[in-house]
Amino acid sequence: MKRNAFLLVILIIIYNCTPNYQSKKYPADIEEKIKQVENNLAGWVQTGSNDRWNLTERMKQYGINGVSIAVIHNYKIEWARGYGFADVSEKRPVTEATLFQAASISKSLNSLGVLKLVQEKKLNLDTDINNYLSSWKFPYDEKSNNRPITLKNLLSHTGGLTIHGFPGYSRGDTLPTLLQILDGQKPANTEAVRSSTEPGKNVIYSGGGTTITQQIILDITRQPYDVFMKKNVLDPLGMTASSFTQPPEKMKEVLLATGYKADGIEVPGKYHIYPEQAAAGLWTNPIDLCKYIIETQLSYKGESSRVLTPEMTRLRVTPVLEDAALGTFVKSRVTGSYKYFNHNGGNEGFSCMSTGCLDNGEGVVIMTNSDNPSILEEIANSVASVYNWKHYYLPEKKKVVNVDKSVLEKYTGKYDFNGTQITITMSDTGLSVNPFGNVRWQLFFTSDSDFFVRESAGMAKFRTGKDSKVKGFVSDGQLLTKIE
Repeated sequence: MKRNAFLLVILIIIYNCTPNYQSKKYPADIEEKIKQVENNLAGWVQTGSNDRWNLTERMKQYGINGVSIAVIHNYKIEWARGYGFADVSEKRPVTEATLFQAASISKSLNSLGVLKLVQEKKLNLDTDINNYLSSWKFPYDEKSNNRPITLKNLLSHTGGLTIHGFPGYSRGDTLPTLLQILDGQKPANTEAVRSSTEPGKNVIYSGGGTTITQQIILDITRQPYDVFMKKNVLDPLGMTASSFTQPPEKMKEVLLATGYKADGIEVPGKYHIYPEQAAAGLWTNPIDLCKYIIETQLSYKGESSRVLTPEMTRLRVTPVLEDAALGTFVKSRVTGSYKYFNHNGGNEGFSCMSTGCLDNGEGVVIMTNSDNPSILEEIANSVASVYNWKHYYLPEKKKVVNVDKSVLEKYTGKYDFNGTQITITMSDTGLSVNPFGNVRWQLFFTSDSDFFVRESAGMAKFRTGKDSKVKGFVSDGQLLTKIE
């Protein structure tokens, strides 16, 4: 076994680290589609000019070092390709085998594990979670209004729970136990997972709730979480390159992408460790995640049951509230049209997205080793356009207007966003904002006060008081107050 593991590592090094690595070549018609995808990146808005971009140019503009893409067509993986570097200092290219942190896409695979136990009658979706927790109990308080939290709540983010996401831990840090994480006890670096409101009333995204499902799996199966998921989910799906093991296995280190901040700075230690395995701990690649998407599509049609029966799969992709289903989000972009199930993810130094259509065999997985997620939807829009996905890419058309420089200058300054300062500055091309780090997005105006950025969907509006001074701007219903 040791000899085989050693040989595997050597083969991986040869495959993944050679500076002359060449991507797999596909038949001419597929290569043409790949070329079209690479040259038709598009955003949520169209203004009549500069609405399509080249992948390489866009990676450079966003400061993204590595991208990996896999496309599903007619229930099969049609192609997969890597771009840029998995590790810049090592000059190690992204290949089809490079592993990325799936971040919150981990929640989609986790839901398969939970629902497998429901299918086996070991769990019930509508039972109080404390009936299954033995090593820890959820401490109900008045905020839950005496209503029990259920597995259905946890999987659909309707449990009214705290802790949106987890920052992970630097390599070499003392890692907390799962119980310490749930109770917010050191060395955990997040607060306790507790009720913020009554369950079942709203969709409040909670990685904390997903972490409770991890503890339930441990208490019910008496198996390490990664071992249970490998045997019951990853292996049956054929996701042989993937693992929930945290820290990652030594023999896979040569395949791991290095994470980078939005400004291109390498994450110290190359990546963070996530003991919150169910919520953020999966290492994988787009090819393996496509296998999950395809199985969901085929099971939904009644043609496969590698993990879940078709009946359970259909329940899984039925929204509980709004577009939140069980471990995934499902919506039609046009009422009554094709339904797409998806999940995005973002860990320290990594961003990714996965999308599949329930009405046909189309889909895409995109993974990057960057904190900047802006390129993900642009690539997905390109794939949707090239492969003629129904009712997916529906850009908004906006007419950009010129705003007098004297008006623009009033908008420059610092703004508060939940305790974080962002700045709006003037340059020769107009105003720009830094959403994170040194990254800057240009502002485009449709009136003297209404504006948008190409990199993130939605309109925003500057607010001015009676004294004509700028008070802030509203984005997604939230006022960002001008502080300087």
